[in-house]
Amino acid sequence: MACMAEEFDYIIVGSGSAGSALAYRLGESGRHNILVLEYGGSDAGPFIQMPVALSYPMNMKRYDWGYIAEAEQSLDGRQLVCPRGKVIGGSSSINGMIYVRGNAGDYDYWHESGALGWSYADVLPYFRRMEHSHGGSAGWRGTDGPLHVTRGPRDNPLHDAFVAAVIEAGYAVVDDYNGYRQEGFGAADMTVWRGRRWSAANAYLRPALRRGNIKLISGALVEKILIDGRAATGVVYWKGGKRYQVTARAEIVLAAGAINSPQIMQRSGVGPGAVLQNAGVDVVLDRAGVGANLQDHLEVYLQVACLQPITLYKHFNLASKVLIGARWLMFKSGLGASNQFETLGFIRSAAGVAYPDIQFHFLPVAIRYDGTAPAEGHGFQLHVGPMRSKSRGHVRILDAGSHSPPQIKFNYLSHADDWVEFRRCIRLSREIMAQPAMAPYRGNEIQPGDDQTSDAQIDAFIRAHAESAYHPCGTMRMGALDDELAVVDPTCKFIGIDRLRIADSSIFPRITNGNLNAPSIMTGEKAADHILGRTPLPRANDTPFQHPEWQQNQR
Repeated sequence: MACMAEEFDYIIVGSGSAGSALAYRLGESGRHNILVLEYGGSDAGPFIQMPVALSYPMNMKRYDWGYIAEAEQSLDGRQLVCPRGKVIGGSSSINGMIYVRGNAGDYDYWHESGALGWSYADVLPYFRRMEHSHGGSAGWRGTDGPLHVTRGPRDNPLHDAFVAAVIEAGYAVVDDYNGYRQEGFGAADMTVWRGRRWSAANAYLRPALRRGNIKLISGALVEKILIDGRAATGVVYWKGGKRYQVTARAEIVLAAGAINSPQIMQRSGVGPGAVLQNAGVDVVLDRAGVGANLQDHLEVYLQVACLQPITLYKHFNLASKVLIGARWLMFKSGLGASNQFETLGFIRSAAGVAYPDIQFHFLPVAIRYDGTAPAEGHGFQLHVGPMRSKSRGHVRILDAGSHSPPQIKFNYLSHADDWVEFRRCIRLSREIMAQPAMAPYRGNEIQPGDDQTSDAQIDAFIRAHAESAYHPCGTMRMGALDDELAVVDPTCKFIGIDRLRIADSSIFPRITNGNLNAPSIMTGEKAADHILGRTPLPRANDTPFQHPEWQQNQR
C-alpha cells in the first residue's frame, strides 16, 4: 500500500451537493485542514454548464457512474438506469437544475420519526442561509447565500395557457412554491446563474478551494473507510492504479450519495451481516439499515400533440441547435440558458391527504429524458408522479471489488397504494389538459392515448412507460439511537462508529416532496454545524400554508 504522508483534520468523501456545501462550511474559518475525495473529473465544458443541454451529461460515461437497477416485476421486467454524478459537483453537475425545498410536512415527519431537530422550523434557517433567491417571496427566502436560484423567462405561450387551465380546474396559482405555500402551480426555481448551471461545485466548492485550506483530489476511487475498533481513522482509495491511505485527525464525512455511501460502508465491513458475508467481506459492525430503505420518485410523461407549431420541437434541427449553442457560448443567454422546466405544480391527490403528494413538471415540448422526441413532432407534456411511495428497496454489494457496481433494487410499485396514487396522477393530469384554456393547442393525446381510460389500460401504460425521476435516497436513514434500522443519529453521527458521519440524501428518513438537490445541500449545511459543534441556527417561527379544508376537499 502506498501511503500519503498527509494528514487532514476532516476528510470528505464526495464533492456533490452535500459534500461541496460541507467543504465550504468546514473550511470557512480557515482553521481546519480538509481533504475532498472525488472519483470524477472536471465539470468544464458546455454539456454540463449549458442548462438546456441537461440530457447529455447524465447519458455520458465520462460524467455518470452508469448504474443500472435490477429488473422490476411491476414494470414488466424493465431495468431502469440510475444516473449518479461521477464528476466534480456530483449529481448537481448532471441533474435537471430544478430547485425544490420540499414541503414543511416532510421535515416535520422526519422529526416525528426520530430525526430530532430536523423539523421544518429547524431546517428553514439553513435553506435561507444557503440561498441567494432571485424572484422568491420576501422573508421566506435567503438573499445572500452561495446558491443562486433564478427563474426562466416562461415566454412560450403554452406556459400561460397551462396556468390558465389549472385555474379553470380549480387549483391555485402560487408566487413561490418554495415560500409560504407549496400547494398550487407557478414559476419554477432553477439553479442557474448568469446563464450557467449553478452546481454545488460552482456555488460552494470553487470558492472554498480558493481559501487555500482545502485540497481536492479527483480521480480518487474510494475503496473503504478504515475502522480501528469502533472509530473511523482514515480512507483507502485508488488513483492512477495505485492504492493510497489518508488519515483524519478529527472526523471522516461520507457524502457519496444514496448509492455510493452505503456501498462504501458495506465494503468497509459495516452493514447487514448476511450481505457482507455473501460478498466475502469481514463483518466489522452488523448494521441492518445500511443499504435499506431505498426510495425514489417514479413518474410518467403525459404527452399531447400541439396544434400550433410553437413548441421547442421547432429547434430540433442542426441549424437551430448551432444558433442556440453559439448564443449561449457568446452571451450566456437565449434558450440555452434555461433548463426549460419553467412551470411546476404540487397538489393533493385526494381529500384527507394533509399536504401535496403529486408533483407536476410542465414542458413545452414532448421529449424523453434521453433527448429523443416522439414521431408526432410538436407537442407538450406533463411529468407527473406520486411523491410519497410506500415501496422500499435496497442497495447491496455483491463482492468487495472497488470497481464492482452494487445491486440496486427499488421494488417500484410493490405497495398496492402506489397504483391507486399513480392512476390519480394520470386522471388529474388529463382533467387539467382538458380545460378550455388548452383548447387552441390541444391535439390528440400521444401517450397514454385518448382511448386508454380504464384502470387496466392505465396500469399497463405505467408498467410500460414509468421512468425514474432520478431521486434515490434513504439508504442510511437518520433516526433515534434505539432504532435498529437507523444508521445515523440526528447529528449525522454513525451509530456505533466514532469519528464518522454521513451527510447526503442517504440519511433522509423519507423522501421529500419534489426534486432532491435542495434538501441535499441543506443537509450538508446543517451537518457542518453539527460537526463543528456550533449551536444550530435559531428555529424559525414561520407558519407555512396548509389547506384549511384538506380533510374534506381535494382542492
